[in-house]
Amino acid sequence: MPLPRTRGTALRQQLAELRGPDVAPKALDARALAALAANPGCDRRALLDGAGVDKAKLASALGAPSAFGMSQFAFMRGNAFEARVKADGGAELLRLVHEKLDPGAEPPGSGAVPDLSAVGPEGRAKRTELALREATEAGSWTLLDHPMLALDVAGSAAFLEPDAVVVHPDGDWTVVEIKSFPMLDGSADPAKVGAAARQSAVYVLALEEVAARLDPAPAVRHRVLLVCPKDFSNLPTASAVDVRKQRAVTRRQLDRLTRVEDIAAALPEGSCFSPGLPAEELITAVEAVPATYAPECLSACELAFHCRARSRAEGAVTSLGRSLRAELGGLTTVTDVLAAAHGEAGDPGDPAVAALRRAALLRAEALSGTVPEARAGKAGVPQSQASGTAGPVGGDVPGPVGGVPGGREATACR
Repeated sequence: MPLPRTRGTALRQQLAELRGPDVAPKALDARALAALAANPGCDRRALLDGAGVDKAKLASALGAPSAFGMSQFAFMRGNAFEARVKADGGAELLRLVHEKLDPGAEPPGSGAVPDLSAVGPEGRAKRTELALREATEAGSWTLLDHPMLALDVAGSAAFLEPDAVVVHPDGDWTVVEIKSFPMLDGSADPAKVGAAARQSAVYVLALEEVAARLDPAPAVRHRVLLVCPKDFSNLPTASAVDVRKQRAVTRRQLDRLTRVEDIAAALPEGSCFSPGLPAEELITAVEAVPATYAPECLSACELAFHCRARSRAEGAVTSLGRSLRAELGGLTTVTDVLAAAHGEAGDPGDPAVAALRRAALLRAEALSGTVPEARAGKAGVPQSQASGTAGPVGGDVPGPVGGVPGGREATACR
C-alpha cells in the first residue's frame, strides 16, 4: 500500500506533472532567484521556476527564442579575471577583504584554502559546511573557493555556488562576488551593481541557513565584497556593497514560493509546459498563468520576448516601463491612456487623467502655436489653463504626474 502523500510530496508531484513526463527539473541558481526577486509580481516566472521548467527551451518551443546569456568572449574574460584575483592562494582577494570590510583585524598572510571537492552537489554542500565550521573554529583568515551552498526553495534544495566565501579571524563570514565589468573612478554601472547585489543576497541567505545549524551560529555579514577590474586595466579593485534591502526582498519572494501550489491550482486540468508539446497547447498553458512584463525582463528572463509580444498586443502600459505604469494609476492600457488624454474617458478629478489632458494640450500648443478652444473645452480644462497663463491642474504647475513633466506623458501616449 503506497504511503499517503504529504504536503511536500504532493507539491513535488504536481510540479513534476507540470514539467511533463520524464523531464528533469532545471536547477535554480542564484541568477534565477535574484531575477525572480526583482519581479515578485510575476506568477508565471514563480510557477515555472518553482516547477524547474527550462524556460529557454520553452521559449524556443513557443516560437520566441531568447538571446539570453553571456557571450563566449565575456565568459572567457571573466574566468581570466577571476583566476587573477584568486592567484597565490587568494592573497590579493584577502587583502581587499581586509582593506574594505575588516581593517581592524590582523592583516592576512597566507590564508588557508581548504579543498572542497566531493561527489555530487549534496556531497560538496556537506563538505563546504564542514570547512566553514573548521575555519570558524580555527579563527584565521580562510578562503573558500567556489563553495557549494544549499537553499530551500519551495520545499526542495537549490544548490548555489558563489565565487568565494571568506571566513574572518573573528569567525564572521563574507560573500565575495567577482565580476568582469569595470569600476571607473571607483564606481561601476548602477544597474550591474544592483544585479550583483541581488545575486549576492541569495548567497547570504544560503549562508545564513548553514550558520543556523552551527552552535554558536557565526555572523553572516550583510556587506558583501564586489571585486571588479580597475578602470580599463585587468587589476582588481573592490567595493563593499550593503545587501540588506536585497536580502529582505529575496527572502519575501522565496517565502512566497511556498505558495506556488496556489498558482498551480488555478491552472486548467492537464496543463503542461513540456517543450515537446505542440505550440498551440504550450501557448494555452503559458497564457493561463498571469505574467507581469516589464522591459527589465529582457535582461533577466528567457520568456521575455514572448511576454513582450503579448503585452504589446494587449496594449499594456507595463511594456513601457514600471515607472510609467506607477504614474498612470488605474489606467492600465495604452487605449485607456489615450482616451483619458483626449478627454474621451476618465475621471477629470483623477490627478493622472488631469495631467494627461494637460500634457495633450501642451503638446498641441507646441505643435500648432495655439490651442483650439474646442479642444480645450473637450478636455475639460479652462482656456486660461490651456494657454499656460494661469491656474494649476490638480494643484501642480505645469501639471506633472508624480513630478514627471507633462512632455513625458505626451510622448508616451502619442
